[in-house]
Amino acid sequence: MSKQSFPTFYLYGEPHRLVAEGFVHVETLDDRSRPSEWTIKPHAHSELSHIFLITSGGGAMEADGAEMRFVAPSFLLVPATTVHGFKWLEETAGFVITMADAYLQDLGRHGAELTGLFERPDAIEMSATQLPPVERLVADLMRELSWSAPGHRAAVNAAMLSLLVTALRHRSAAVHAAPRAGPHAAIVARLRERIEQRFRLREPVSVHAAALGVSQTALRVACARMAGRSPAQMLDQRALLEAQRALLYSNLSIAEIGFSIGFADPAYFSRFFQRNMGLSARAYRDAQQGANG
Repeated sequence: MSKQSFPTFYLYGEPHRLVAEGFVHVETLDDRSRPSEWTIKPHAHSELSHIFLITSGGGAMEADGAEMRFVAPSFLLVPATTVHGFKWLEETAGFVITMADAYLQDLGRHGAELTGLFERPDAIEMSATQLPPVERLVADLMRELSWSAPGHRAAVNAAMLSLLVTALRHRSAAVHAAPRAGPHAAIVARLRERIEQRFRLREPVSVHAAALGVSQTALRVACARMAGRSPAQMLDQRALLEAQRALLYSNLSIAEIGFSIGFADPAYFSRFFQRNMGLSARAYRDAQQGANG
């Protein structure tokens, strides 16, 4: 997306300065999703992170190849560079807060755990009684972004810090309330780590199972229960995610992208991408450049 196409709720003055120093924008979910019939196709932003506050409804978020389902009220966290898309229930309502990484890093001076919120995509549910104070924070933020009254910058920072702290505490509470992970979770966690380190090698599932010290059957069962997919699907999704990122953010040819993730045969990579994405790699790149140009 070009910098000129950003909405015009700015924090620090002229737009050319915002790219380096910070950018904050708030809009309603209805503004963003109703025109696209409550579906947002996978895309990514190189320098912008999102916080979604879902006040009613729900849906599914696809983030870096994984699907997260959620119901209101909830926070959705989308870090910069994450390939993400949404399928909302009709009439889902809420707000989208978008901020530049430079601004987020600046707020992180008040506590490193704040920037840690965006280490990975997440969906964080809250109770209905916890929603009104968060809605008031967003309302305060929108009001401060719409004028230039004395103390405007400090008020925006205060509202953003309160919002980030609220999301952080809800995530922390959810982690502590979660049941303790069992052996299946441990196996899948080790597999995810190994995939991250070696996905470019396109090793078969049997090699991963042997390296983890489990049978292929045990690995399939653990993945099905904890990730809802097979080990082969997890391997393919990680490779596909890397291909999407390369198509979006590099000038590599499609054959070079395929080779970089372990596909020696360009035709095989093209079939792999088409089968998983429903369109060719070239069409995907052209569509994303058209949407973000």
